[in-house]
Amino acid sequence: MNKIDLNGRCAIVTGGAQGFGRAITERFVASGAKVVIWDNDQPLAEKTAKEIGAGVTSFKVEVTDLSAVEKARDEALKTLGKIDIFVNNAGIAGVNKTVWETDFEEWRKVLRINLDGPFICCKAIAPVMIQQNYGRIVNIASIAGKEGNPNAAHYSASKAGLIALTKSLGKELAKYNIMVNAVTPAAAKTAIFDQMTQQHIDFMLSKIPKNRFVLVEELAALAAWLASEDCSFSTGAVFDISGGRATY
Repeated sequence: MNKIDLNGRCAIVTGGAQGFGRAITERFVASGAKVVIWDNDQPLAEKTAKEIGAGVTSFKVEVTDLSAVEKARDEALKTLGKIDIFVNNAGIAGVNKTVWETDFEEWRKVLRINLDGPFICCKAIAPVMIQQNYGRIVNIASIAGKEGNPNAAHYSASKAGLIALTKSLGKELAKYNIMVNAVTPAAAKTAIFDQMTQQHIDFMLSKIPKNRFVLVEELAALAAWLASEDCSFSTGAVFDISGGRATY
């Protein structure tokens, strides 16, 4: 593991109890940061925090509820003293169906968590970072947001929206020494696979030239650099980690 210096930094990771979020939390702690996990599965979040050890705490948070996010932000500030890094990782895949077969409520649920959630979190966190004239926001999008996966229009659209949110917010916050960047990974073998059909999983693997799924540790390494002071001139950008799948 290459050393990335996050000593003295304080971070929040949404959906940090498992998958990408847990790997990011572990890498941040290994790099010297203190981390607060936001997750709607409080028992799992507490278990994860305990397993990772000192420097990690957890709060039960529903990222689609602005008042809940603002309350959790204030609690995190009491716990950490500041918020240097924010990772929008919480998300769901949704049911694999064609557009015409997808229920509107299913569409809305995926958009609400995957796009409304990051918007709400950024809305709550940005003023804190502006006040301290420093911050790093990392949005976990997806290669699906670039290409659009069949039978996953809601997921693809939500991640495309997150990419656009990243670009807009990056421009808005650039003068405050706040870098806002997105990561577009290929799929990884995490709990989100439980929401997908085997056919859809096979389709995603067939698109990756490296012929494997991304490891959560690989994404965490990229997120750690984007969360560091070394990332000082890249903002509103999209960083590919798709094993060669991305064409732009």
